[in-house]
Amino acid sequence: MVFSAKPPRLRASAVKGLTFMTTLKVKIWRGTESGQFQTYDVPRLESQTVLDVVTYVQRRLDPSLAYRFACRVGVCGSCAMTVNGVSRWTCRTHVDKVAAGDTLEIAPLRNLPVIRDLATDMTEFFDKWAKARGRFTGAHTRKDDFATVKPESKERKRVDAGIECIGCGVCYSACEVVTWKPDYLGPAALNRAWTLANDVRDVAQQERLAAVAGDAGCHACHTHLNCTERCPKGISPTAGIAGLKRLVLKAAMKGEL
Repeated sequence: MVFSAKPPRLRASAVKGLTFMTTLKVKIWRGTESGQFQTYDVPRLESQTVLDVVTYVQRRLDPSLAYRFACRVGVCGSCAMTVNGVSRWTCRTHVDKVAAGDTLEIAPLRNLPVIRDLATDMTEFFDKWAKARGRFTGAHTRKDDFATVKPESKERKRVDAGIECIGCGVCYSACEVVTWKPDYLGPAALNRAWTLANDVRDVAQQERLAAVAGDAGCHACHTHLNCTERCPKGISPTAGIAGLKRLVLKAAMKGEL
């Protein structure tokens, strides 16, 4: 990853013949769970993203600041943070859209342990994918022909959006049920279960429905829609969770659970 040594052009204002730089007051969470916010003055630039702000602080003001990023273009999801109280991808969030005047507050994702500063431990997030049986289980071997899913099939159409999840954790951070009930599997894990429940090639459907039918599963969802509202990919985990509730009910009525 290469950064230009030449700083970008600053947005400036003229007052009585003098030119000055507009400055952002940025409060960034420092430390672990028991840390505190620290304030930095950051130049405000044209087309500036929140990730640009964090990067400026780390590269110019405080090299000890810990945070994650990779692609910078909304593909990997690793730069997700809480900005002014809302979970977001910081690489695709422009300062002009979220700043309260010339102030920003940047914190780690909620509902996850904080490793340090803006970096959270995603272990329990992905462990819940495993608990929801989020792994594809097929019956074919490498000696068999490829198993296919017809794009026009009703099962595939149900999950066209859901399969685009990249596991960024924004929905998990935004979910109030996870906050109240830490063992709740969460919207991302249940969305994954929903996509596999509609995969005609998968042979672990009964085990998967049993995994998401418990007290920490799909029926714990209160349908607040926070996950759907905040998903940067436009996915509705709420709709997938509702679908799982229907499948679980049908399986229970048939005596399969």
